[in-house]
Amino acid sequence: MQAIRSTVDLDKATYTNDVGSAELKAVWTDPEFDASQPRVLLRRVLEIPTPRWTLIQAVKAGLPPPDVVPLTGQERAWSSPIW
Repeated sequence: MQAIRSTVDLDKATYTNDVGSAELKAVWTDPEFDASQPRVLLRRVLEIPTPRWTLIQAVKAGLPPPDVVPLTGQERAWSSPIW
């Protein structure tokens, strides 16, 4: 899987939401599915990178951003278990 390109402008602590997909639809079939075996599936998604709050606060205050934490973050989500 290819990483999502970051659109974060580190100098302004802004980003644009013009990469990735607005909607995801897929049909997936497990070729090794065996109904006699218990199985749990989860779906995971990644959001596009966005400025971290520490970067936003530093830019608003006119200070250099901290060098001890990442300047951007990438939120994640997952589904309920699919039995």
